[in-house]
Parts: sequence; C-alpha cells; structure tokens
Amino acid sequence: MERISEGHLERHLRRLTCDIGVRLAGTAEETAACEYVADEFRATGADVAVETFPVNVRRVQSQRLEVCIAGSWHEFACSLFSSTPGTQGMPVEAPIVFFEAPTDYQRSDLSHLRGKAVVHLGTHIESREHYRHLMDVEPAFLLIVDIRYPGTTPLADGMFPAYTQALGARPSVNVAFMDAWRWKVEGATSARLIVDGGMEPGASSNVIATLPGADDDGDILYLSAHHDTQADSPGADDNASGVSGLLELARVLAPLPRQRTVRLISFGAEEQLSVGSACYVRSHRGEIARRGRLMFNLDSYSSWLGWTEIVCNGPGELESYLKPFFGEEGIYPRFNHGIVPYADHFPFVAAGIPGLYLGRHNCTGGRFFNHRPDDDMSRVSLPVMASHVSSTARVMADAMQRETLPFEPRIPEGLRDRVELYWSDLFGGW
Repeated sequence: MERISEGHLERHLRRLTCDIGVRLAGTAEETAACEYVADEFRATGADVAVETFPVNVRRVQSQRLEVCIAGSWHEFACSLFSSTPGTQGMPVEAPIVFFEAPTDYQRSDLSHLRGKAVVHLGTHIESREHYRHLMDVEPAFLLIVDIRYPGTTPLADGMFPAYTQALGARPSVNVAFMDAWRWKVEGATSARLIVDGGMEPGASSNVIATLPGADDDGDILYLSAHHDTQADSPGADDNASGVSGLLELARVLAPLPRQRTVRLISFGAEEQLSVGSACYVRSHRGEIARRGRLMFNLDSYSSWLGWTEIVCNGPGELESYLKPFFGEEGIYPRFNHGIVPYADHFPFVAAGIPGLYLGRHNCTGGRFFNHRPDDDMSRVSLPVMASHVSSTARVMADAMQRETLPFEPRIPEGLRDRVELYWSDLFGGW
C-alpha cells in the first residue's frame, strides 16, 4: 500500500479551505466542494455517483443584536442558527429573561418566557419535549449561549431540522458566553434583534465513490466525512481534514485487491445534524442492513494539540481489532462506547451496523476553534492528519481483504434502545 502523502492532504485542504472557503449546505461554495471531491474520486478510478437531497439554506444578509444596559444600548456580535427564521429585516425588541436550560426545563410552566428575549444558557435543546414547551410559549427570540467554552466570539450552529419542521421555530442566534456573562452582571434589561435573511429551500449533495469488491453483492465497508461547514467558518479541521483524508484513502486503497466493497461518501449538510447521512441511510437502508458491515467516519481529527477519541458503537471486539493499527502510528485513542448522535456515523448505527467516529479534542468541550472563523489552516497539523489517515488506511486495507471479519457486524443489544431513542427524537425516526 502506498504511503499517505502530506503533500496530497495539504493540496486538498488548501483547495477546500482557502480557495473555496465557507461551504454552507446548499450554497454555490458547497457545490464547488462537491465537484472537487467528485473529480478527485474519479481520478482514483472509483465509480462515482452524486445524490442530491433537499435542505434549508442559510442566507443571511445582515444580523445585528443590541442589548440595553443601564439605560444605554450596546451592540454585540451574534450568529443566526440554521433552521430558524430571521426577523425580515425588522427590529424585534423584548425584555431579557435568563433561562438556565440545564436545570430550568424542570419547570412545569414556562409562560414567563412568552414574548421575551430568552438568554438560553445551553448550547443545544436536546429534547423534543423541551423544545415543544419552549415553542408553545412563543418567546420573541432566543439568545443561545454556548456553554462548551467561556468564549468571546459567537459560534455558528443550528437548530435540529426535525424539531423545527415539526414544531416551528423562533429567531435564534448564538451569542458569546462572556457577553452573556456581562449582561447578567451588569443587569441588562432588554434586547433588540434585527436579522435580514434566514432559511430558503435548496439542495445539498452526497458524493459517493465505490471501490468494488470481488463479490458484486458482497459486504460493504463505508468510509465517510462531510464537506459542508458552519456559517463564517472555512472549516479546515471541521471538516476539510476529514474530506482530505477521505480522498487520500481512496487513492491508496483503490489499487489494492478487495474481497469487500469499499464505499467512500462525502456527505453534505452534516452541520444541520447529519442531514445528508440520514438521507443516504433512508434511501439505502435495505442495502445497508443486508450488506453493510462497518461505517468509519472522519471528522475534526487534526488539531495540533489534543487527544484522539474514537466513538465505537459496535461489539466489544471491534475496539481490540482497531488498537494495533493505531498503535503502529503511536496513537492510543480514548474509546467512547456511548451514543454520540452528532456525526455522520450515527444514522448507520441507527440502521443496525457498527459505526466509528474518529475525532480529536483539545479541550474538554471539544475544540476551542470549533465553528469559528479561525478554524483555518493554522489549526491543522499535517503530520497529525497523516498519522490518523495512515492508521485508518491500515484498518480498511485489512478489513477489505481478509476472509472473515474479526467482529460481528451488529449493534450490542444494550445500546439499541438508546440508539432508537436518539434516532426518533433528534432525527424524526424512519
């Protein structure tokens, strides 16, 4: 097998991050990324297909947040959540109410939030019932405080499409933790939000490359990453790193003999909660159930400083199988056997096959530059990338060539109920 090339990885990274830049789902920039990925897949000799699917496209012309402190209005940065509406360019003003989401959803009555600017201390609303109660009281708008980091810059993020489609949405913007801290300390009384733009119907795409195995109807091993980004972020680590690794994996695996088919997929609209991955799984569920044996997803694994984690949803022997391949590169990942529904492996787990998600943290909240404008080439270590992609290539080369896989392609019984709960709640089920 050829060595993983840092030069190739850098070329892909620069094309996606510097030349194309921000790649919001449904935009011309995301389309450019898809075309680049498809061309690079074709250059390996793989069979390539592109599947499109509907999405809501975030198109924001301007956004302005003002907060009244001690009788004076002050402007603060904000970022409209995807899947939520703007204010049609008109100012919406309301009294501020602070809502400590990790505990305050225990309240049986949320009517005190009606018509208010709700400072929502909690990154996501991860319960359909909580979201329903919040929408029922019709707050004026939400100021979402990302509690993963005591940041000074608002991150970009989104509301889950399955929630907003079923239950509606209010204008919602992300705000910096330290700004919200100031509002509380200094007794902020009101907020005024103006957002020109919002969500429009559009389309995103999955780019699919197939390296056929010896049996046209035999096992399939899936490799994946996502090519879209959050708003205002060039997404070097999240997730040009994953796509660059995927393209290198296609290059080095294509010439090798294969007992099993390898299918490499660059997904769209991951940042809206794995919309592309979920669409693929719903469209190909029968084939996945019949032929799928493993999904291996690469997402944000190239931080200079940090530690490597592999979310491993499958039988216990899968971890034992993976460790030696990473050990050869001096990588000793932390294995997480819990359910993590926020990456593209998860819909495959919901469909019943083992799923892996390779990532890298640099703080306990994840990555300090996650979903920010400074997720650029300076955040990415090419040697770190190359070592992780090399380990992954060894895993896949072995798995695609061996007579029998050393693990059962199934989800442990103890995880199935939790998987189904997340799939139904966050993704809307089958």
